[in-house]
Amino acid sequence: MKIISYNVNGIRAAMRKGFTGWLQSANPDVICIQETKALQEQVEVEALEAAGYAFHYWFSAQKKGYSGVAIFSKTQPKHVEYGTGIESMDFEGRNIRVDFDDVSVMSLYLPSGTNIARLEHKLEYMDLFQQYIDKIKKKTPNLVICGDYNICHEAIDIHDPVRNKNVSGFLPVEREWIGNFLESGFVDSFRHLNKDPHNYTWWSYRANSRANNKGWRIDYNMVARPLQENIKRAVILPDAVHSDHCPHMVELKF
Repeated sequence: MKIISYNVNGIRAAMRKGFTGWLQSANPDVICIQETKALQEQVEVEALEAAGYAFHYWFSAQKKGYSGVAIFSKTQPKHVEYGTGIESMDFEGRNIRVDFDDVSVMSLYLPSGTNIARLEHKLEYMDLFQQYIDKIKKKTPNLVICGDYNICHEAIDIHDPVRNKNVSGFLPVEREWIGNFLESGFVDSFRHLNKDPHNYTWWSYRANSRANNKGWRIDYNMVARPLQENIKRAVILPDAVHSDHCPHMVELKF
């Protein structure tokens, strides 16, 4: 089972840049989308269906043109869970999950901490999310949480760890949280198979950052520990350029 996650920074803009053709070529079984910035009715879903994704599920923010997550699948899941049921988390459209027989796949868009108020919201969200996952994994143990976590875990995951040590996304409290999240029962699928530096999933639009590979690895496919032996492959796909992020893939063998 091939699963791709991709913060597209606006699904309509990404589709205008060739996203649909790329998706057909990449050919995942499931793709988790973050930052759709659109309602389903605003998107040319017929093009997605023509590319092979007849089953697509959307959870948008209440604020138009903001945030939002989606999952596109080639096969119909047995259940779709929209949001978490926690109002302070759900009004910005940040979680959607689809359940199959062997695995459940979640698309997550964790908030960024661009200012003090948003950082406080992010930290609250992180705590609530951990509590939520601790509960659902008791009945849904084979969980893959794909998405934009807006956190670099280790120094290897960011191009300049010294200058960015006080920047949200690499704060000690954020790094500690993601470390604890992994210890709670998850595997960072990319790092599980790849220990090399200079592998990033997001680059600023400023200062030619992408061309110079001055990036951050803030996007993850976190695989629940019961599925660790099923991880066959995990790669970052930096050649896809529909967004300031790039897609990243995990392949599970059952």
